Amino acid sequence: QVQLVESGGGLVQAGGSLRLSCAASGRTFSTSTPAMGWFRQAPGKEREFVAGISGSGLGLYYADSVKGRFTIGRDNAKNALWLQMNGLEPEDTAVYYCAGRGGFVVSERPDDYDNWGQGTQVTVSS
Repeated sequence: QVQLVESGGGLVQAGGSLRLSCAASGRTFSTSTPAMGWFRQAPGKEREFVAGISGSGLGLYYADSVKGRFTIGRDNAKNALWLQMNGLEPEDTAVYYCAGRGGFVVSERPDDYDNWGQGTQVTVSS
């Protein structure tokens, strides 16, 4: 089992930037959870896919709403995942979660992921 811990959330003005980090402990997530993703959940809304990355780091996937503004990356040697968020908008306000799955293919479905962090709050003021 892999434990995931997010950090880097906070309050930022619209147009600003934040970098979220996800640290994995336990088994190295490059072998036990090849595909990783970032999801977010705003109050009263369902959890939604934000970005995903394959185990090699070569496959990158983004929700249309964040394409061109967010960048996902990973460092398997350091068991680290990150999400660089630029051009933040009030609509990006949510709790952000990193997640891992045993499959090799990135999925946009939260149910396909079996390892989740506790989440980190991102608030974007207008």
